[in-house]
Amino acid sequence: MSELLQNSAAWGVLLTMAAFALGTVINRRTGKAIFNPLLLAAVFVVVFLSVLGIPYAAYKASAAPVSYLLLPATVSLAVPLYEKWELLCRNWAAILAGILAGVAASLGSVLVLALLLQLDHAQYVTLLPKSVTTAISMDIAAELGGMAALTGALVILTGIVGALLADGVFRVFGITDPIAKGIGIGSAAHAVGTAKALEMGEVEGAMSGLAIAVAGILTALLCPVVANLI
Repeated sequence: MSELLQNSAAWGVLLTMAAFALGTVINRRTGKAIFNPLLLAAVFVVVFLSVLGIPYAAYKASAAPVSYLLLPATVSLAVPLYEKWELLCRNWAAILAGILAGVAASLGSVLVLALLLQLDHAQYVTLLPKSVTTAISMDIAAELGGMAALTGALVILTGIVGALLADGVFRVFGITDPIAKGIGIGSAAHAVGTAKALEMGEVEGAMSGLAIAVAGILTALLCPVVANLI
């Protein structure tokens, strides 16, 4: 069975889709946010590969077409932003300030954590781009000498945690403005969080999509500078 799957060109794509579909069904049946489809899909894939003894490298090569869709999927988030263009133009200063604050908080928190835990440079730069989409974060980590694969896992975990905690954080701090919600989610929890923002409303989704792009650019520019601090 293992050899048959490894010799198939598309099994990785099918496994990924099936795992996510199963995760989606469980999420809808239970209604629990903790059963995030992306998290469940990752668990299902890990268990499947472990049971059959299939190397991760074989799965990664077979599932490569899914990775190619990350960039166009991220770009497609500009559609709701275009629909809210006038809102963006009226509030551009506050929106930019919010994204800058989000990026600064993300990089600053990793720096503090690295100092407290006495992480080495490779571990530090692996964590540094955790709050931006994998299409950007993994390249940043690899360029700075970090472990790109681990960065990808941390990015997914960050997004899931952000999506789970978003509603609670907004209630605790009394955040009701849809623009603030979208900017906060997008700059902290990238595309996974944006899926949650789109559930909240069109404005939240549009602002979160904008935050992904701008936060990604700012993080790519600032990471090399902040990386030299450790």
